[in-house]
Amino acid sequence: MATGILAPENAAFNLRAVLVQDTNVEVTLAEIVTVDLAARRATARNGAVFHADYLVLAAGSTANFFGIPGVAQFAFPMYSLQDAERLRSRLLELLEAADRRGTAAPGPAIVIVGAGATGVETAGAIADILQRMPPHLYPHLDRHQVSITLVDKGATVLPGFTAQSQAYAAAILGERGVTLRLGAAVREVSAHAVLLADGSHLQADAVIWAGGLKASGLAAALGLKPGHGGRLDVQSDLTLAGYPCVYALGDFANCRDASGKPLPQLAAVAQQAGRHCAANIAAHAAGDPQTPFVYLDKGVMAMIGRNAAVAEIGARHHPISGVFAFAAWLGVHVVLLTTVRAKMDTFLEWAWDYFGRVHVSPVLDRPTWWQPGGAPSASGRTLPGIEARTPSDHRERPGQKMASHVDWAPETPTTPRGPRPNS
Repeated sequence: MATGILAPENAAFNLRAVLVQDTNVEVTLAEIVTVDLAARRATARNGAVFHADYLVLAAGSTANFFGIPGVAQFAFPMYSLQDAERLRSRLLELLEAADRRGTAAPGPAIVIVGAGATGVETAGAIADILQRMPPHLYPHLDRHQVSITLVDKGATVLPGFTAQSQAYAAAILGERGVTLRLGAAVREVSAHAVLLADGSHLQADAVIWAGGLKASGLAAALGLKPGHGGRLDVQSDLTLAGYPCVYALGDFANCRDASGKPLPQLAAVAQQAGRHCAANIAAHAAGDPQTPFVYLDKGVMAMIGRNAAVAEIGARHHPISGVFAFAAWLGVHVVLLTTVRAKMDTFLEWAWDYFGRVHVSPVLDRPTWWQPGGAPSASGRTLPGIEARTPSDHRERPGQKMASHVDWAPETPTTPRGPRPNS
């Protein structure tokens, strides 16, 4: 969503609307702060108490900054709808500022930390947008002056993929102008630079953090010994040891396969675990035994840009790449969307983008941030018209208005699209 590939209304959904046909489901908005596992009782910040016969903990995850100085203050994480909106605004701010400076001035420097699937897809998407951007959109921007650097302490991109997929992804990123800094750990992030463990500095007008996840803060409040990533280790039937009617799922839990190997933090794992958890609860309520969770590994995918992706199919992870993998990635992600309308909207939008070569992207949605003066960049130069802001500053202020979308169409620079009703 941060790069305009997916519209916000197709990435997040109203739970009340999604579950409106399930009359035995009640949706309540509350922030759970404590859980009594033995009593299966959850307490919200507003004092509301929820009792249950079966308790399912699926509180999700948050960005893991690993205690690196400056990351929480200056970097843009990539793991929520708000994160994507803030990053989108910052990227568009940088492009607008660079367009005003003209082609002779240096372009903005973008540093992405983490070369897993999230980091690779983000770097590829930004590079793809710059390459395919119609000349009239930012007529005074030299897109070749925009630098994109992907940093990771590991030796390869896409850890967990086969060497063939890793080599393909690295080659495509290089062809599309992304600089790889592998084997380089981040020591500190400042307002305008990234300090690496070897003592070198990278200029950075925007630092995008794709360095990993950890369980949400609720996990630490449960009084249990945390597992890898601060998540809860679960038994084979997805329950917590010692609490037969308490389950943990998704990014909140560490699940293992039959051989004891940890399962990856993927949407497919969470979806299958959720269905299995529901079946186990129904079985236990009926007096039947619960069964171990067995993950059906259908493979992994990562998109690098137009006509470029890697897909590893099946439990053996047979690798394919290029156009076929790109088409497979699009198809799988459309199928995984929650509502029929979102699937149709996204399919039509992507088809229009691909065949019509018209890329739909949101405009800068914080127009009142354009203040006189400007913000210093990584090199000490000024970005005219843009205030110095950090992710924590990106909040809506009184009187601000949210802009709708525009089409990047050859016929017209800014063809407005009206806002859609909520799904």
